[in-house]
Amino acid sequence: MADVVQYRMERMLPELDDLEKEELFTRRELAEIVKQRRNFEFRLKRPSPLKEDYLAYIDYETKVDKLRCLRKKAKLPEREDNEETKMKKKRKRKSVSDFAGVRRILDIYRLAVTRFTGDLELWFRYLDFCKERRNGRIKEVLNKVIGFHSKQPSVWIYKAAWEFDNYSNVEAARNTMLQGLRFCKNSEDLWIEYLRMELTFLNKLKARKVALGEDEGSLVRDKISADEQQWKSENKDLYMPLNEERENDDNNEGSDIEESKSTKKVDKLEEVGFGMIKTIYSEAVKSLPSSFTLRKRFLEILEPINLAKPGEMREEVLSDMKRDFSTEPEYWDWLAKFEYSPASTQEEMSEEVTFSRIGKAIQVYEDAIKVLPSAIMFKHYAKFLMGTVALLIGDNKPSLDSQSASYMSHLLGLYQKADTIGCTNEELACEHISIYLQLGRVDEARKLAQNLCCGKFPNSAKVRVLWASIEMKHFTRDLISPSKDTLLSIFELVKDGLTRLSISEAESLWVMALKFFASQKHYFDMLVEVAVTSLIEYRGSDEGFSLSSVIVNFVLQKDGIAHAREMYKRFTGLPRPGLVLYRTCIELETNLASNGDKTGLENARKLYFSALQTYDQDSSLWRDFWLMETKMGTSKTASDVSWRARKTLKDSSALSLPDLSSNCINFNIPCSWPVVEGDGAVTSEIEE
Repeated sequence: MADVVQYRMERMLPELDDLEKEELFTRRELAEIVKQRRNFEFRLKRPSPLKEDYLAYIDYETKVDKLRCLRKKAKLPEREDNEETKMKKKRKRKSVSDFAGVRRILDIYRLAVTRFTGDLELWFRYLDFCKERRNGRIKEVLNKVIGFHSKQPSVWIYKAAWEFDNYSNVEAARNTMLQGLRFCKNSEDLWIEYLRMELTFLNKLKARKVALGEDEGSLVRDKISADEQQWKSENKDLYMPLNEERENDDNNEGSDIEESKSTKKVDKLEEVGFGMIKTIYSEAVKSLPSSFTLRKRFLEILEPINLAKPGEMREEVLSDMKRDFSTEPEYWDWLAKFEYSPASTQEEMSEEVTFSRIGKAIQVYEDAIKVLPSAIMFKHYAKFLMGTVALLIGDNKPSLDSQSASYMSHLLGLYQKADTIGCTNEELACEHISIYLQLGRVDEARKLAQNLCCGKFPNSAKVRVLWASIEMKHFTRDLISPSKDTLLSIFELVKDGLTRLSISEAESLWVMALKFFASQKHYFDMLVEVAVTSLIEYRGSDEGFSLSSVIVNFVLQKDGIAHAREMYKRFTGLPRPGLVLYRTCIELETNLASNGDKTGLENARKLYFSALQTYDQDSSLWRDFWLMETKMGTSKTASDVSWRARKTLKDSSALSLPDLSSNCINFNIPCSWPVVEGDGAVTSEIEE
């Protein structure tokens, strides 16, 4: 390995001598460059060099070569005196150092892609560097990457773009695309880029004809707003042809006929474009018959292009989409939005045109729910109507106007229709309730939520939470303190939902109920009893939402540490209380211990001992226990924890603790270890 590195370093001598001769780098700087290159060369000669080693070497050489270029440019005179001096400077041959840096970077790239052949990103970096430096190696590299990654569409697109953009070789670019389509028939990107390339070529030919005065316009359609188009149609008389005079209609009948004939002549390029697009479209659909996005992307390309028969091609694509995708909600949703905002119109629309297009989109959605009545279809329809209302209202309107109010009424009727035909799901039900709340119709929202909870969605957590929140706000909005009957009715409502759902499903409902009844001791205690019953049934949580931890925190804030300790002792006495509860209580006790509470450290130890009875293979729990002892305990207690952890854990390598227990073992010092008995009491047991 050292011989190979030394050989490569010796090959750099002519370059280094030239850099010193040209006074671009000092001897000290060259020594540092040699040192860095030697380190990189040794890194590359390791048994298993990393990709980062090659990239770091390339980055370093790129910076060195950039610095060389800047210094050489700074040494050149700012102005040339005459043409003779310019010609002499131009004829001056480049030295070794001018191309040695680029050659070395290319060599490193070659080694990198040879080792990491499957890394397509590395290949593209190599290609970009060759393209940037114009060293003539890019064609060779492209052929290599295609040989290794012929199934990657991006490779064929890159090569075709290089042929088209750099050499204007349309024939080679077309052959590359066709060859790529034989390897990647199912690539949407390849079909789309092939179409873009052909249209770009036709547009260049069109621009050439315009430049030569043989034609007018281009294949790209000008963007004209609806108002401007309407104004032009109403004021046709204002547009007069140049170099012509207006005469009597009788005298111009012949010229009008000739002019109408000339306007009917279709541009040859537009005909070619139409035939080419139709051919590519038919072949693409044959290769990807089930791709909906391919049809959408074709239409997006067709909209701004002037064709011989634009309407015919557009209608063909739309009819094919309806035939193949009429059973998919995504198609109907896209079609409605396409009718509302076609890609050809980018400017702001007038109010009349906006309402007209909204009506077309609504009609599409109405046809969709007849053909495909489903919850997803109703959801898309409702989302469109809500977006329309939000667009009409804006940020500055405090209330609904007549038009937006009609759309909102239509939206409510849509939710009722979905409920009638049995297409309502949980999400649509919640949206229906939320719309009533946004409109301030609280009584209707309450009634709807009650009917849904008692009927179609008795076990829906979202609907239950909405119903409970509505009831709580309704009974407490005008009262300082709710009555006993009100509290009892709300508690029964909440209890029914909590007993029907699991703890994880009813997380939001639990938090809402605890906040609402925090100041009502009787109902809060009853809520705790419901929680104990649920914890016994579903057990504690080792991660995520922990009901017992939330209750302990509520009690701590409400009644203080003494009641919080009583509460968590009750929960830890349940079967498998959960690791989250243990960590919450340990954090509580350690915070108290750090603030001077003498019993906090002992209580934290008891909690650790109790938790380790169940989670004795949790290395993070052992590590936290050891860290607590090192900060708050003694060296002996920390050594005891470290020794016991290594003895208990099956994989002690995951612990990563210093072996503090070695002193105890070497000097036969007994290690004390508390044992948790059945009633939760902690005793001390000496282990020899």
